[in-house]
Amino acid sequence: MQHKYYKLPLNATALINNGSVEKSNIEESVANYIHLIMTTRFGECNFDLSFGCAVWDVDFNNISSDNKLRVIVSESLVKSLKKHETRLSNLEFDVNIEQEEINIKREKSRIKKSVYIMVKGVVKKTNEPFKYVEHFYIAPLSY
Repeated sequence: MQHKYYKLPLNATALINNGSVEKSNIEESVANYIHLIMTTRFGECNFDLSFGCAVWDVDFNNISSDNKLRVIVSESLVKSLKKHETRLSNLEFDVNIEQEEINIKREKSRIKKSVYIMVKGVVKKTNEPFKYVEHFYIAPLSY
């Protein structure tokens, strides 16, 4: 299969100067685009204020219920991916929120919430199954 998609992060200088820009296949392109949607805050892209995900909106909120947090992130993700990632069909989502203890320098430990996201679907162009898994720590957001 020909590589027609640009790899992220995009080397804009090479693109502007008609240089060689790394390409990727459709599966990698879809995965990169999903990651971009998940890590973009609503309103950050002036061309489309609906581009993004609610992960940023709940990053510092003290939502007591993990279930509420899961529902907010899940609904936002479903809406954004159905609108912006049109190369997939038969989308299925699984979002889980867990608390993890993070050890810092063996002396201190912190409890952080982690968001596990799995997206499944079918690549329309190739009719191949697609699966993408992402993991974030929130408050503050980190990988």
